Amino acid sequence: MKIIDLSKPIKYNKSDPWFMRVKIKHKPHSKAGLLLRSLGLPKKLYPKGFIGWADDTIKKMGVHSTTHIDAPWHYSPTVNGERSKTIDEIPLDWCYGDGIVVDMKHKKDFDAITTQDIKGFLGKEKLSLKEGMIVLIKTGRDIYNGTKDFPDNGTGMSAEATEWLIDQGIKVMGIDSWGWDLPLKHLIKKAKETNNSELFWEAHLVGQRKEYCHIEQLVNLDKLPYEGFKIAVFPIKIVGASAAPARVVAIFE
Repeated sequence: MKIIDLSKPIKYNKSDPWFMRVKIKHKPHSKAGLLLRSLGLPKKLYPKGFIGWADDTIKKMGVHSTTHIDAPWHYSPTVNGERSKTIDEIPLDWCYGDGIVVDMKHKKDFDAITTQDIKGFLGKEKLSLKEGMIVLIKTGRDIYNGTKDFPDNGTGMSAEATEWLIDQGIKVMGIDSWGWDLPLKHLIKKAKETNNSELFWEAHLVGQRKEYCHIEQLVNLDKLPYEGFKIAVFPIKIVGASAAPARVVAIFE
C-alpha cells in the first residue's frame, strides 16, 4: 500500500496572513518534571533516564487556517430550511471513498471553473463520476501556500459547477487553492463594481439549498494520477464547529 499526504504542515509561518497564523507552544521534557513534583513524585523515584515528557499547546489556530474540511454549517445555518450539520455531525462514510482529480491548472486567476470545464476534462480523459466519489480540483495554486499572496490569487469554483457535482452524487469535494470560491478580495471588488448581490461567495452558498462539504488548502495533487486511489479526509471531532483540520491522504491499495 502507498499513501500520499495531501495536507499542509501545521506550524507557525510569519508569511501567512494574520487571520491564518498558527501559534504552537512546544514544551520541553523537563517541564513535566515540575508537574510530577507538584503531584508528589520525588525526583529520586523517577525511572532511570526519565526527565519528563514533551508536551505542546496550540495557542492559536482557526479551524479554517490549514488543510481542513468545511461542514454545511459553515455556509449557512440551514439547508433547505433544515438545520445544517456541524463538523462533528457529518457522516464518516462521506469522508472515505474513491478519489478523482480534475485538472484545472490551465484556468487563469479570477476565472471561475464552470460545469463545462469539468465535463470537458472528464470527456477528454475518458473519466466518469460515480456517487460517493471524492472529487479533487487541481489548480496548481498550492505553490503559493505559505506566502502572503495565497488567499488573493487563483481560480475557484462557480456555483453552477459546485451544484452540478452535488447532483452527480458527490458529497465531498476539495481544492488546492486557499478557498473554494474565487479569492475573497476579488469577489468583493467585482460585487461592488457590478452592484451584483448574488456574486459574493456564490459557490459556498450552494450549501444553502444542497448539502455538501468541501476541503480547502490541499497540497501535492500533482503527485496523484487522475484516478485509481482512495481518499480519506477525517476531520477532528470538534463539537458544534463549522470546519475542522483534517489529515487528508490518498491511498493506493
